[in-house]
Formats: sequence, C-alpha cells, structure tokens
Amino acid sequence: MTVVNMDAWLWWLIGAAVLGIALVVTTMPELGMLAAGALAGALASYLGGGLVTQVLVFAAVSVILIVVVRPVAARHRSQRPQLASGIDALKGRQAVVLERVDGSGAGRIKLAGEIWSARALDCEQSFEPGQQVDVVEIDGATAVVM
Repeated sequence: MTVVNMDAWLWWLIGAAVLGIALVVTTMPELGMLAAGALAGALASYLGGGLVTQVLVFAAVSVILIVVVRPVAARHRSQRPQLASGIDALKGRQAVVLERVDGSGAGRIKLAGEIWSARALDCEQSFEPGQQVDVVEIDGATAVVM
C-alpha cells in the first residue's frame, strides 16, 4: 500500500472541502466554522508553520468563530419578522361592502376574494354597498370593520 505524499496544506484544503460539503448536506452552521478553521490551518501550513502551529490555528479560528458568530446567528434567527397567517393576516386589510354593514352583524363584505359576514366597530355607523372599509378584527366568522 502506498501513501500519497502531499503537502499538509492540501490535506487541510481537502478537510475544508469535506466540512463544506457536510455543511450543505446537514445545514449545521458549526461545520462551516470548522471549514473556515481548516482553511486557516491550510494557510498556516502554506506559510511554513509546523503541525502543532497548524492544529492550534485551526482550533483557535474554529473556536473563535463558534463563540462569536453562533450567538449572533442565533439572535438573528430568533428576531425574524413573524408572518401573519390565517385570520391574523386579514386584520388591517381593506374590503368592499356588498350588503349594508352596521352594528347588527347582518352585512356582507368581500375580503381577500372571499365573502364574509361583517359588522361595524361603531354600532352607530353604517356602510353602504361599494364602500371601502378597513378590517379591524375577526370575531369568529364575522369581520369587524370601520
């Protein structure tokens, strides 16, 4: 069995490539940070550092990236804007009155392409067919409008 005689920096690059592929397959960001550490180890090797120096550079860069970048990424992941769905997505939208809407709840509006029963937020107010109204909330199967 013959051993391929390659420079150490090439082994580091191969390791970085393997970690990069594993990152894509598993979507574990820590593997990307280890891949960056392997690239740093390759650079240390290319610049003439010994094996101990290469391993220390790899470890230091990997640990620093995990300690610094991971919490920042976690913070950004948890601060994603929440997408409204279901009835929450209908609040604040405009609708068109199809049948007279007042405080009784007997009116009809067209909201997001669907026909909804509707009532006015203010019992004293009424809206005639063709008027634009704003949806304030959804109360069961009834849109509350103003």
